[in-house]
Amino acid sequence: MSGMQTAPYQDFALKKIGYEFKNLDLLITALTHRSYVNEHKKSVTEHNERLEFLGDAVLELAVTDYLFNNFSEPEGILTSWRSSLVRTESIGEAGDALGYEPLLRMSRGEKNGSTRARQQILANAFEAVIGAVYLERGYADAEVFIKEHIVTKLDGILKSGSWRDPKSHLQEVSQRIDGQTPVYRVLEEVGPDHDKVFSLGVYVGDKLMGNGSGSSKQHAQQEAAKAALETYDKQKRA
Repeated sequence: MSGMQTAPYQDFALKKIGYEFKNLDLLITALTHRSYVNEHKKSVTEHNERLEFLGDAVLELAVTDYLFNNFSEPEGILTSWRSSLVRTESIGEAGDALGYEPLLRMSRGEKNGSTRARQQILANAFEAVIGAVYLERGYADAEVFIKEHIVTKLDGILKSGSWRDPKSHLQEVSQRIDGQTPVYRVLEEVGPDHDKVFSLGVYVGDKLMGNGSGSSKQHAQQEAAKAALETYDKQKRA
């Protein structure tokens, strides 16, 4: 890549990560999706999956280390907190907030993909950038990057209770308040088999408490459970 083409990446490194990359190719590779390589086989040979693999391990270690050293809760709760911090939605949002998307190199098809697919690509790129920071600067700087952009989300997660599995939490709430177990029903299925979207409703007794959509029934159930918990919360505050 020419200097003009690489300049936005170095500018991103300086402004968003905090220092200049000596090996800028690492950062560019971290923001290169496999689909881009498939479209540019003659000029590009590396995509970000190996860096993502490395960054995922560094991310989990840094978050685990922080939780272990700052909280005395049992293993099960710390595991749930960690899962909330490193889930696709959380790290995808972090990548989005940092402004990754304009720098992501991917195919035209991926650029026009679903919101869920876009979020997954952003999450993978975020992990890959962690891998690049680790190789460029070492674990200490990678840990600082993770604390600044991921660990800072913990207070909000704890306040909202979003670290709890929504379906399990909803079952506890519905049984306590209404004495009934929630039931999930498919309301609609749209799209081809390879890109289907499911819409589900969750009912407590005969009452529809929440709707949710997703690329799988399980994901749609989780979204419906979140909506139902919001309904219960509004009822409590009314």
